[in-house]
Amino acid sequence: MTLPAAVLNRATCLAPALLMLAACGATPPAEAPLTEAALGAVTADAGAPKDQLAREIDDLFTAPDVGETRAVVLMADGKIAAERYAPGYDKDTRFVSWSMAKTVTGVLIGMLVSDGLLALDAPAPVPLWQRPGDPRAEITVRQLLQMRSGLRHTESGDPPYESSEVRMIFLDGRDDMARWAEEQPLEAEPGKQFEYSSNTSVILADIAARALTTSDRPEARRKAVADYLQQRLFAPLGMDSMVPEFDASGTLIGGSLMHATARDWAKFGEMLRLKGRAPGGEQLVPQRWVEAMVTPSPARANYGFQIWLNRKLPEGEEQPLFPDRAPASLFSLIGHVGQYVLVSPEQRVTLVRLGHSNTEERKAMLQQAADVLELYPQR
Repeated sequence: MTLPAAVLNRATCLAPALLMLAACGATPPAEAPLTEAALGAVTADAGAPKDQLAREIDDLFTAPDVGETRAVVLMADGKIAAERYAPGYDKDTRFVSWSMAKTVTGVLIGMLVSDGLLALDAPAPVPLWQRPGDPRAEITVRQLLQMRSGLRHTESGDPPYESSEVRMIFLDGRDDMARWAEEQPLEAEPGKQFEYSSNTSVILADIAARALTTSDRPEARRKAVADYLQQRLFAPLGMDSMVPEFDASGTLIGGSLMHATARDWAKFGEMLRLKGRAPGGEQLVPQRWVEAMVTPSPARANYGFQIWLNRKLPEGEEQPLFPDRAPASLFSLIGHVGQYVLVSPEQRVTLVRLGHSNTEERKAMLQQAADVLELYPQR
């Protein structure tokens, strides 16, 4: 059968499977009807075609290769556009942050800098590093925020129990995580090398505690940081579910262990989208600080201050986001095994996806998340 030229021209834009169907005179199979759960997850004024948005979010839960999605909250123009949970989870479930906590720590440091209690480009005030001749005394707060301290921190090890993160949180460092992280020697000149590290975020949390109290008592340190976060950030944002964890020495486990509902993670993402403002307009975090957070580090194009950026990396390096499918201004909190708060200021959207996906599943899941975001135009 010979197809008309006009049909052939249009067919070149179709997938090979559809080309074969067209050539045989067949039609593609109809998509399965959307369930009530899928349709009910999307609001009437979601800012995108309701059925299409419902289907894309449904695929985050039902596609065979994306892992286990437990919660999705989509904010568009400051309102909930879609919300859905897997069986066993709901709007009141607290989800563990894993490394999404790092971005909360980055905001904490920003508020302390704004209050004049810390200096961004001054040597980090870590007592252990202040001995004469210690080269770690040159490490700045900025370098810690950008994961370029030069300290010997290995996030993932083989075997896993040899990694710096596992040793700090679960083994020999667990009672005083900051001290364990701060005791590690340099393996590179400060500022030169990117090394993603939960240890670094705990050092920042220790610095925050020392800025807020002179006491070394664990309860005093815990209370100083918890009260500051509650009064200055969580309460104004209405993040009522937030529960941060502390170690035995009273240090915030600022790299991995905070708990909150999906809605509250969305509120935090929205605050960053609004450059530090609460929905009512109160400036909680300086605008310039949020802008600095999402500025690429000189040592890593896709990392800012404790947050991932949707920037391209050299060919061959693994892309943690999707720079070919979303604006470069998009940024994200990213946590272990598939926790994401994706924030796209140009599209005025924040997408929270929480669940469990292995490495390969996360790649497919992120492409599905990109399908959701692509329903919203850039403005």
